[in-house]
Amino acid sequence: MFRRKLSALDYHNPGGFNCRDETEFRNFIVWLEDQKIRHYKIEDRGNLRNIHSDDWPKSIEKYMKDVNCPFKMQERQETVDWLLGLAVRLEYGDNADKYKDSTPDGAKNTDNTAKNAEPLINLDVNNPDFKAGVMALANLLQIQRHDDYLVMLKAIREKVQDAIAKANQSKEGLPVALEKHILGFDTGDAVINEAAQILRLLHIEELRELQTKINEAIVAVQAIIADPKTDHRLGKVGR
Repeated sequence: MFRRKLSALDYHNPGGFNCRDETEFRNFIVWLEDQKIRHYKIEDRGNLRNIHSDDWPKSIEKYMKDVNCPFKMQERQETVDWLLGLAVRLEYGDNADKYKDSTPDGAKNTDNTAKNAEPLINLDVNNPDFKAGVMALANLLQIQRHDDYLVMLKAIREKVQDAIAKANQSKEGLPVALEKHILGFDTGDAVINEAAQILRLLHIEELRELQTKINEAIVAVQAIIADPKTDHRLGKVGR
């Protein structure tokens, strides 16, 4: 599952890499940091390079935190895939002029109409940013985790569509142009951005309804306490 990214990074054995092999995995991490990611200064890579040390698990845990990896070491495949994605992005950034005019094989002959028929088809499901965004939305919507991130994204879309349908059934409103509402952050994927915009708008609508009820309660209380009646016989103001 890592062949394409490993090949892009000129890894010596892209077809035979086994992330479950502990020694191979540790050597891979050292190679990735030394050759591609280079997050640490050379003099600070000693603990990571010492793959036979009993403290190496602690070193890799610290490294994961330092590069802001969203996955835990128990999720090894996801971790490797995320690190490869980071390395590819850094490699492209270092050699942008070299790759900017590159065209994937067969891309020029692709039927754009067919590609756009289903928006989820064009997503890169191996992109670490895509995976992190899907996980964040799944946790927010309390959707059960699945090994296939595309399955989770479809579940997210269905839940959002159901929420919109229920909102439309309960009351009528004006159509909303999502492009006019600033999300405030970017997940790197248009579909996930749109889902997040919809969720934010629904949340804002709920807050408005709550504020309206609070205002009504305040007005009702003020109507009771702000209308004193004068009883001249008692010689005082009040009820």
